[in-house]
Amino acid sequence: MKNRTYINNSSDTANGDKKHGMDRRGFIKTAITAGAVLTVGPAMNNMIAAETAASNTVNSGIGNKYERLALKRRLGSGMAAFDVSAIGLGLMGMTYNRSEHPDKKHCVRLIHEAVERGVTLFDTAIVYGPLNNELLAGEALKPFKGKVNVTTKFGHEIINGKATGRQDSRPATIRKYCEESLRRLQVDCISLFYQHRFDPNVSVEDVAGTIQDLIKEGKVLHWGMCEVSADTIRKANAVCPLTAIQSEYHLMHRLVEYNGVLNVCRELGIGFVPYSPLNRGFLGGCINEYTQFDINNDNRQTLPRFTHEAIRANTRIVNVLQHFGRTRGMTSSQVALGWLLNKEPWIVPIPGTTKLSHLEENLRTIEFEVNDAEWNKLEETVAEIPVTGERYNAEQQRQVGF
Repeated sequence: MKNRTYINNSSDTANGDKKHGMDRRGFIKTAITAGAVLTVGPAMNNMIAAETAASNTVNSGIGNKYERLALKRRLGSGMAAFDVSAIGLGLMGMTYNRSEHPDKKHCVRLIHEAVERGVTLFDTAIVYGPLNNELLAGEALKPFKGKVNVTTKFGHEIINGKATGRQDSRPATIRKYCEESLRRLQVDCISLFYQHRFDPNVSVEDVAGTIQDLIKEGKVLHWGMCEVSADTIRKANAVCPLTAIQSEYHLMHRLVEYNGVLNVCRELGIGFVPYSPLNRGFLGGCINEYTQFDINNDNRQTLPRFTHEAIRANTRIVNVLQHFGRTRGMTSSQVALGWLLNKEPWIVPIPGTTKLSHLEENLRTIEFEVNDAEWNKLEETVAEIPVTGERYNAEQQRQVGF
């Protein structure tokens, strides 16, 4: 069986124009009973050979009946380099902020299925739950210790298991949260420790210095920041090299292309991890104006972009993605993820799901070939449709962009 994959490496220049450069297509030839090789051109040095199901499938105890679908990419550079699957899995929605969810047994099995398919990057945070999302990640990924990576985040203040809504990135608090995350995740070292939100009361240099000490102590391997400005990234990286920046990025929210964040990542050799790459499920086409969100466990009901009126208006964008995908055999989710993967070889989206069908759908995005001209046309078409509603309410918006 042949799996064809594209990664068209192209960069955006400082003025936002597309700079066409590398355009290499690899072919993954895998078989359940025989190993194979992924041939990668010199220009693709950020893409690492895909492992085959026959030779390197992780023994998860649930059978090796699926091919491993996820290629690998590199976040960061130099000593901060971090090799991960081209698509990761965001775990937040398995316990937090995404309405009703399956029980723990189902979620653990889904995580195991992701490992089976080659996913090596799993994303959680202290505030998800709070705490119970890290506990789920620790339990589910314990059998794969040393074979996969779980990233987590500090910064949101948690007192007695509840989020206060405040930020606390004081050095002593970072150390405390690090120790607690190590225990919940059942690991000896946190693969990638993000500052979840900027703390205006603590200098970024103090945060970076604390992380540098934790790296020296072997408690943290790499670090990153979420939703920060280009200037903040420069200041932090000067103290302790960053591996990744995590910010919202998708066809309905492209701010990082214009505010200097992607440019500074490109300049400094820092990876980029888009969270909510499907706009909280919206670009997958399963949400409409009649969708009801759990008032006790879904933050989408508080977001201006998810009012009935906004959903109705923004559905035009989903329709564009669906139309684009029809003649290419792609779903709207695959179109949205494929567009991100095409942007840069150091971008690794982390879509979340609680459904096996959606997991496989997302991972199979890497099989499709779409050229730059087609992606550019899609961008132009989507850009003609105004996005209705801000992505965050006023309070949440104050926490981003430092």
